[in-house]
Amino acid sequence: MSWIALIIAGFCEVLGVNGMQRIATGKKISGFILLIGGFIASLNLLSFAMTSIPLGVAYAVWTGMGTIGGVVVGMVFYGDPADRKRIFFLSLIVVAVIGLRVVTS
Repeated sequence: MSWIALIIAGFCEVLGVNGMQRIATGKKISGFILLIGGFIASLNLLSFAMTSIPLGVAYAVWTGMGTIGGVVVGMVFYGDPADRKRIFFLSLIVVAVIGLRVVTS
């Protein structure tokens, strides 16, 4: 259950980051709702997940998911470049997160 909470926490972090982008582009109300709601949910779920997942692993997975999610949202919705180098380094983060999950079992 903790791993599911951690994965959902990562998605909620991406919502919070998307809220920051919306605020920067002038969509203040919806941006603040996403920012506050996303990070409140994310941090609560992260806290729950850390009751049974070691702190270092939980935090690394959470930030990795947030990084990947933020970059993918930027590529899909905000026109950020999606070149091979970016995709390669994102894939390294994915491999690292999977590796942490495997060694933590």
